[in-house]
Amino acid sequence: MTPTDINRPDTHAELSAAFARYEDALVNNHVDVLDELFWASPHTVRYGAGENLHGIDAIREFRKARPSVGLARTLRNTVITTFGADFGTAMTEFAREGSAKPGRQSQTWCRIDGRWVVVAAHVSLLAP
Repeated sequence: MTPTDINRPDTHAELSAAFARYEDALVNNHVDVLDELFWASPHTVRYGAGENLHGIDAIREFRKARPSVGLARTLRNTVITTFGADFGTAMTEFAREGSAKPGRQSQTWCRIDGRWVVVAAHVSLLAP
């Protein structure tokens, strides 16, 4: 990989659009879209603020059981980096109205079968 393979404009735009679609689905509780954007594999991992989820089945069950209110948030310091045409990361900080705890989110994305999917994710909250 060469420096010109990092953040190629076309790839960066594609991953940025996938990330924006994910964010919209998250705050609007579109579980079907969230499910579509995660790799449907037992190898997918999502570590949350209070849960460790291994495999798409565990992630799906978490999404179905999660409350559908209070999901709005404000993002800041979002950094999307792509490597080549099929791999990238999305890192962001977030704040929820009424919460004193700032949050962080990291996602590892990969293009599989022609579409961008999250293969690993991490969400954590910081002490205020």
